[in-house]
Amino acid sequence: MALQQAASQRRSWLKPNTWHLRTRLILLAMTLLISICGAVGVVSYASMDAFLTRQLDDQLSQAAERSNDPGRPPMGGFKGRDPLDARGQSVGTLNARILNGQVNSAGFLASDTTRSPLSAEDKQALLALATDAQPVDRSLSNGDYRMTAAKTDFGDVLVTGLPLAGKESTLASLVWTFVFVSLGGLLLIGLTGTVLIRRTMKPLEQLSEVATRVSQLPLDAGEVALAVRVPPSNSNPGTEVGRVGHALNLMLDNVANALQARQKSETKVRQFVADASHELRTPLTAIRGYTELMRMTENFTPDGEKSLARVQSQSERMTALVEDLLLLARLDEGQPLKLSEVDLTQLVIEGVSDEKVMAPGHNWRLELPEEPVVVNGDASQLRQVLMNLLSNARKHTPAGTTVVTGVRTSSQGAAVVTVSDDGGGIPAEFVDHVFSRFARADAARKGASGQSGAAVAEGTSGLGLSIVESIVEAHGGRVTVTSQPGRTQFALHLPLHSLS
Repeated sequence: MALQQAASQRRSWLKPNTWHLRTRLILLAMTLLISICGAVGVVSYASMDAFLTRQLDDQLSQAAERSNDPGRPPMGGFKGRDPLDARGQSVGTLNARILNGQVNSAGFLASDTTRSPLSAEDKQALLALATDAQPVDRSLSNGDYRMTAAKTDFGDVLVTGLPLAGKESTLASLVWTFVFVSLGGLLLIGLTGTVLIRRTMKPLEQLSEVATRVSQLPLDAGEVALAVRVPPSNSNPGTEVGRVGHALNLMLDNVANALQARQKSETKVRQFVADASHELRTPLTAIRGYTELMRMTENFTPDGEKSLARVQSQSERMTALVEDLLLLARLDEGQPLKLSEVDLTQLVIEGVSDEKVMAPGHNWRLELPEEPVVVNGDASQLRQVLMNLLSNARKHTPAGTTVVTGVRTSSQGAAVVTVSDDGGGIPAEFVDHVFSRFARADAARKGASGQSGAAVAEGTSGLGLSIVESIVEAHGGRVTVTSQPGRTQFALHLPLHSLS
């Protein structure tokens, strides 16, 4: 896992569009600074090189004038001083005289005022010089030199050269000084820029934190107090970040108003459903009572008896629907539970025994632990949860289906009740909506007689699984479903009873 995370981080660094904004800003600023430093360095080096070259050419011209003796006769005896004996020349100066294609006298001025002789390669380099008195750079045995060769009025050629070591040393010092100063400046600017950019980007991080907190609120259900807002310091419309924060606050105000309106609407609907259900109980009870009275006191034809039985069955169905709606209304209002110790193992045994009587054609199996599994809960409501799941499996699967009901404890300290069957399964597109109110997918699962589930499960209202989810959540638990052809399982996860 660690290797995969490291590889993922390396791949992300290869994609600049995945970098943090502050990282890109810092890299962009450093790139610009490096470019500026490079440009300044190149210009400074070129300027210093040109200046030192002009200075060296002036010194070379003066040295050449000192070496030239106008009293020398042409091509004959020598009256006056030798060019090697010129005064006022610096250490390392090269002087040479070329006569008739031969280097007659030449040498490098040493620190003890003696002359070091030239090598054969040096003499060949001097003979190859143009005699136009223009300074040129050459590499000799004593180092790099800047030299001039000038033809005199007497027919000989005087060569004068000065070493480039001083110029090269100065340029090298300039380069190293500029490099160290630039690196130090870039390091200081980089650290300072990082701190400043982080401080500048801090408001954006606060906006992100606000949006993250809002995204974690349960906005999809119940009454929500959307009190999260961007602080005034980051919602000033006069700045770019402030405009974003101000717009985010406006959006949150709009969402909060919409949530309040939705909550009011849902409260009205729930109250209407509760009131209507409560009012319907009285006439439904009267219908059932009069129906039973008529069957006891009146004689009906077979068709009349059938019609009256139909009235009675539909009134019973409507009564069950009203009771379910009232239960959901009470759960939505968050009415307190009548808590007690409930043995889930015993509850499952009783529930499965009842279902065996109602559906003997199914194979009912139990998977129970040796010890009781006890939870804190409302016994009547938990019994209704189990009966809803068992009747759901009975109504939506054909005879011969095996239904397995199990109880166990999980490693997370929860009691788990499972109801599984090997029927046809729930359509994949319906699994995510199976706990929605009035949701029906009966056509996808076959009943006992082989007819469609819609025909067999006529008595269902589409509220059973919604009631299951609401009751389990009221107990602090959760319910899950997994389904595929040949296996469907509902699992209840409830907190175990605390001995303390």
